[in-house]
Amino acid sequence: MNLTRDGSTCSGRPWHGPATVEQNAPIARDIHKLTLDCPEIAARAVPGQFVMIRLSGSNDPLLGRPMAVYDLRRDADGTPRGIDVVYMAVGRMTGRLARAPSSAELTIWGPLGNGFPPTPGEHLLMVAGGIGVTPFLMLAQEYLGRQSFGDPPRQVPRASRVTLCYGAASGDFLACVDDFRALGIDVRLATDDGSQGHHGLVTELIGPAVEETAGEARVVCCGPEPMMAAVVETARRLDLPCQVSLETPMACGLGICFSCVARVRDASGQWDYKRTCVEGPVFQGRDVEL
Repeated sequence: MNLTRDGSTCSGRPWHGPATVEQNAPIARDIHKLTLDCPEIAARAVPGQFVMIRLSGSNDPLLGRPMAVYDLRRDADGTPRGIDVVYMAVGRMTGRLARAPSSAELTIWGPLGNGFPPTPGEHLLMVAGGIGVTPFLMLAQEYLGRQSFGDPPRQVPRASRVTLCYGAASGDFLACVDDFRALGIDVRLATDDGSQGHHGLVTELIGPAVEETAGEARVVCCGPEPMMAAVVETARRLDLPCQVSLETPMACGLGICFSCVARVRDASGQWDYKRTCVEGPVFQGRDVEL
């Protein structure tokens, strides 16, 4: 069952079945964009949710892999028909996935997880590291009033400004930047080697972006855990609300196997273990041990 962060049902049972590859193309170094025909998932997905994808007809590898829903594909009348996912080919499964041709069939289940809650904020500040940029395009579209997501479509307060601070090891690994810029988003880049944007850490971009904000800012982040820990600390220092989307490895995506637990503070302030696939992947940054 698909659950929200407080344990209530979000959009019913996840859909499970075959999905046809419509497009699967490289967009940056080792990074690919995959388009799947799966209207059942597209109709219900909200920003921050994910799907599990498995190679059909093969037990190598046996388990599926979690991938954030990057964007929706719609018919001419606006009806959601498919989803885009963006992934990095780094292991056996994703290496084989990168070679999947158009018309190939994959097994998919979702949408899964809780997604980002529709929280008010005049300035939405998204901080991404590496492939952690993938949950944010749909979120930005919502807060800019460009699209609505979910069934029924959820109501999200408009933001007057949306900023993406995006870091990677080098410019070769920066993906989807043009998609964000096409929405009119203020995109600020950082690379470890200085090949694009700021030469340094992506967290160093947060302070200047916040200083330029007249209204209340809200931070969301996704990426490597050390980066997210630094973002949470920066947000705490600047007295900003911060949510994190965890990239914990998963086996089932349904909360059955308990392989993706994260250490999270409960309402009483005590540490507990929460399943990233069900209670997450989005948590309040102050509550998560990173």
